[in-house]
Amino acid sequence: MADFYPSLGQCAVVAAALKILLFPAYKSTDFEVHRNWLAITHSLPVQEWYYEKTSEWTLDYPPFFAGLEWLLSKLAFYADPAMLSVKNLNYDSWQTVYFQRMSVIVLELVLVFALNRYIKSAPAASKHLAHAASLSIILSPGLLIIDHIHFQYNGFLYGILILSLVLARKQSTLLYSGITFAILLCLKHIYLYLSLAYFVYLLRAYCLDPRSMLRPRFFNIIKLGVGVLAVFGVAFGPFAYWGQLGQLKERLFPFSRGLCHAYWAPNVWALYSFVDRVLILVAPRLGLTVNSSALNSVTRGLVGDTSFAILPEITKEHTFALTFLFQLLPLLKLWFNPDWDTFIGAVTLSAYSSFLFGWHVHEKAILLILLPFSLLALKDRRYFSAFRPLSVAGLVSLFPLLFDAAEFPIKTLYTILWLVVFLFAFDRLAPAPERKRVFLLDRFSLAYDGVAIPLIVYCSLVHGWMFGKERFEFLPLMFMSAYAAVGVVGSWVGFLVVYFTA
Repeated sequence: MADFYPSLGQCAVVAAALKILLFPAYKSTDFEVHRNWLAITHSLPVQEWYYEKTSEWTLDYPPFFAGLEWLLSKLAFYADPAMLSVKNLNYDSWQTVYFQRMSVIVLELVLVFALNRYIKSAPAASKHLAHAASLSIILSPGLLIIDHIHFQYNGFLYGILILSLVLARKQSTLLYSGITFAILLCLKHIYLYLSLAYFVYLLRAYCLDPRSMLRPRFFNIIKLGVGVLAVFGVAFGPFAYWGQLGQLKERLFPFSRGLCHAYWAPNVWALYSFVDRVLILVAPRLGLTVNSSALNSVTRGLVGDTSFAILPEITKEHTFALTFLFQLLPLLKLWFNPDWDTFIGAVTLSAYSSFLFGWHVHEKAILLILLPFSLLALKDRRYFSAFRPLSVAGLVSLFPLLFDAAEFPIKTLYTILWLVVFLFAFDRLAPAPERKRVFLLDRFSLAYDGVAIPLIVYCSLVHGWMFGKERFEFLPLMFMSAYAAVGVVGSWVGFLVVYFTA
């Protein structure tokens, strides 16, 4: 590890210093969400945590994350006890801001630890590639924007995910990988989207004999089953005893929300919505029937408010079926070829499927694809060719989260610097593939990257100068989301080809 410069630790320290400087920056409603959760877990008995609704930002993460908030609240008391009052809505004293911002940085040490384990677990010949990938993650603009400005705890959670993926690399630690992933599910349930890949891999590589899938390893099955059930028992057992599992389900899975989030996440439904808006303009000439009640709702993405003016409506059942179908395809290969690289590919493609076809997807969920894919991006140039448009699309799609003028130079300059440094470095480091490359994907990536900066300039500056803040205010968001969706979909198609031909 000492041979690599800059080291992972050095980059983590520099990144932490930058994040401390950003303490006074814009913070979203997620900041108040987590402050309220601190207050709920500190002020109320556990039995009332998932019933409290003084604030609209009710507790809707699984019990282990609620327990983490409870632990943080014990420290928060010494920073400013007033932040722990349930009635102090939108409370943001400077002590509160500094405490919550610092808690994100400290908990991100889990990510540093996991990446260190990842580098150490890599074969000697590819440690430099693992090191480069790790630096790209710890310095990721996605984590900077979402966690340290907008405000969340993704670095901590993805640290646990990466640790679980690293533990899956060796037969001797497969059991711990499954248990670690179970803990992650009890911290944030979005990772359920990856659970089928874990199930297939652990079943095939740990519970069945590698030489014959017809020979179960009963002792391994018992150990894994007991370990996972113990984790879920600790997390949900008390709530089952109190008869509150129904209430937890309502909080964790609010399916009353619409298909699209308020700002369209860059997925298939963003393109679907974009096509619907275009068809509205040409409907009179083509003789298309327009649902007038949907003309406004399609642009707002409010809770329970998504509908389409021209195209057929999309139901929850449609999204679940498509997500399951496109997750199932890579799992078939994983079943017959249960090695670590295939597993990481299956996890990445499971994340793609959930993001591209899921119901009410948040734009922040792009990290669910970006971070696991980063572990494979340097395997060879074919993988990198699929990773490059995803990086550009995913990071650009996060820009509308920070809409204040003060944050524009931060998000833009830092993201462009990251893209230039790491995509150039990855381009130099990625080895030549053993199989023939699809150069069409390279050309798509170059053309796609070239549009990014003009689009950012138009959406962030030119549109406001041309039309003001009131006219066509949704247009920049629609352009940004549709552009990013093209990149994510193109990257997904490219990676599917790489995955099934590797």
